[in-house]
Amino acid sequence: MIVYRELSSLVRDLGIPAGTLYAVSNTLDRHYIRRQLPKSSGGVRELSVPDPLLKHIQRQILRVLLVHMPVSPYATAYRYGGSTLCNAAPHVGKPCVLKLDICHFFDSILYSAVKETAFPAEVYAENLRILLAMLCYGWDRLPQGAPTSPCITNILMRDFDNEVGAWCRERQIAYTRYCDDMTFSGDFARDEVLRCVEPRLRALGFYLNPGKTKWLPADRRQLVTGIVVNKKCNVPSEERRALRQELHFCQKFGISGHMARAGIDGPEDRYLAQLLGRVNYQLQITPGRRELQEARDWLIKAQPQYGGGRETSPAEKQIL
Repeated sequence: MIVYRELSSLVRDLGIPAGTLYAVSNTLDRHYIRRQLPKSSGGVRELSVPDPLLKHIQRQILRVLLVHMPVSPYATAYRYGGSTLCNAAPHVGKPCVLKLDICHFFDSILYSAVKETAFPAEVYAENLRILLAMLCYGWDRLPQGAPTSPCITNILMRDFDNEVGAWCRERQIAYTRYCDDMTFSGDFARDEVLRCVEPRLRALGFYLNPGKTKWLPADRRQLVTGIVVNKKCNVPSEERRALRQELHFCQKFGISGHMARAGIDGPEDRYLAQLLGRVNYQLQITPGRRELQEARDWLIKAQPQYGGGRETSPAEKQIL
C-alpha cells in the first residue's frame, strides 16, 4: 500500500492541484445540492449531491485511494463483484431468515469515523487525513449521493462484518450485509443474533430500526434484497408477471402504441433500455429462461441503432 506523507505525492496521484483541493474543502456547503427521492416504503430519502467539481475530486479519491482498502467478504454491496444476487444466494433454502436494518445509516456516521477508518494514520500524514476526510464529508453527515460514501461504509463496517461473520460461522448461520440491510439465515433463535449484533452496532454509533426487523420462517416467502430464496433464487412472481405483460403489450400494439395506451412519457429508446435492463436483471437471477432470452434478443433488435421503431411482425408477437 502506498503511504502518503507529503501533499505533493497526493496531488500527483489524484491529478488535482492542491489549491483546488483546499479551496473546495473550505467551501463545501457551496458544492452540495440537496435533493429528495421518494422511498418505495414511503417517506423520502434526502441526498446531498456534489457539484461537478467536487464529484470529480471524490471520484479520484475513490479510484486512487479508497478502492484499495480491504473490506469484509460479508459486505455484498458497493464493491467489485457485489450484487443483490450475491447477497441473497447464501440464504437459499434455510429454515428461517432474519432481516435487520440499521437506522439512519449514512446520517449516523461521524467525521471522526471517516478520518480514522478510511484515511488511517499509518497511511496518511495528519494534514492529509483531515483534508481527505473533509472532502468526503458534508453537512455533518456522510453524504448520500457522494461517489465516495458507499465505499467508506464498507471500510467502516469491515471489523464489524468480520466479527459478526465469525460468530455466525461458528453457529452455522449465514450472514451478509447489503449497505444497511443485514441478513442472517439458518437454524437459530432470533434473540441470540440480536444479542450479538446490537452491542457491536452501538459501539459504532448505530442502532437497529425495530420497524424493519423481519423474521421469516420457511413457510413464508423469504425475500432478501428483492429476491425470493425459499428454494432457489427467484424473482418475485408479481415482478415476473408485470414484465411478461408489458412485453406482451409492446409486441401486440407496437412499442409506441403501448406507450401511448399506458401513458408512458419519454423517448422510446429510453423506455426500451429500461425494459432491457429489467429483462437482463431477471436473467441474472434466473439464467437460461428461454422466454427471457428471446425477449432480450427482440428488445436489442428494436433499439434505434438496429433499425428499431418499426411495426412488430406476427412472428415477433409470438414471443412469450
